[in-house]
Amino acid sequence: MLTRELLRRLPKAELHVHLDSALRPATMVELAREAGFALPTTDPDALREFMLVRNAASLEDYLKRFEYTIPLLQTPEAIERVAYEMVEDAARDGLRYLEVRYCPRLSTRGGLAMEAALEAELRGLARGENDFGVVTRVINCSLRHYAPEVSVAIARLSVTYRDQGVVAFDLAGGEAGRPPGVHQAAFDIAADGNLAITIHAGEAAGAPSIAEALHHCHADRIGHGTRLYEDPGLRDYVRDHRIPIEINITSNVQTRAVRRAADHPVRGYLDAGLVVTLCTDGWLMNGVTLSDEYWLAHTELGFTRAEIDRCILDGFASAFLPWPERHAMLTRVAEELAAL
Repeated sequence: MLTRELLRRLPKAELHVHLDSALRPATMVELAREAGFALPTTDPDALREFMLVRNAASLEDYLKRFEYTIPLLQTPEAIERVAYEMVEDAARDGLRYLEVRYCPRLSTRGGLAMEAALEAELRGLARGENDFGVVTRVINCSLRHYAPEVSVAIARLSVTYRDQGVVAFDLAGGEAGRPPGVHQAAFDIAADGNLAITIHAGEAAGAPSIAEALHHCHADRIGHGTRLYEDPGLRDYVRDHRIPIEINITSNVQTRAVRRAADHPVRGYLDAGLVVTLCTDGWLMNGVTLSDEYWLAHTELGFTRAEIDRCILDGFASAFLPWPERHAMLTRVAEELAAL
């Protein structure tokens, strides 16, 4: 019998979660006090409720919540603390591997350099990995509304830190009306630098956004991919080329990409043989853990234990790690899943 507790105990990989959407409310209160930033409330429980997105009209509306977390990530100490606490929270939920996304330019509002922001994040994750045993890596994001030259700078930074914990380059932010190809030069730099690429696509825009990410922007994985079903031929291409899709059920409901969890196309993607793994997008705004997402897939979409194990293993197999490390981790996880 599947239970929430069993799902928590299962070893899991989280491939799509944002640093600025994973702060602890109590930490937010302390960081806001230090930064002189006014939060809607200083009660952690009330703040947790406020930060949970329930009534967003769109992805852009959902993204407005980040204006309460980004101002708190403007010093190296704050960034390092949040990164460290993410690893502790990940370990508590049974995660063994964690890829953290963040746009380092978001932390430059007070004059901090992107390099300093990135290095603080890497320090926090490294300390967390040492203390809690969760393997961690960084995915640097640019944002769609940035000028292309900003994306180029972030891509170059990412390549520079490729051997220091940065494993991929990503494009996030409001998707509708902002095709990824606008940032083509940045993707070329990442690809030429042998850096992995994952792109938010097919959430607030349709299947053409996914196609452009794959065929023109060198994407190795697709973040969300919710509307892939709109193009059956592209869906088959994704299946046949074993391109992983980072699925975020709760987030897609909150941004109105799908009406309700039971309607999420991941059920069809799994049945069609695609490589899918469940992710959270953000623990704070989405109000979920990765175990919660697997429970939701079980209760609303009928995922069996065998299908959950398959998604978990696909997550580890899709990690942006060197193959020897990935293979060793995948072998250990497969043995542990069989034992549980």
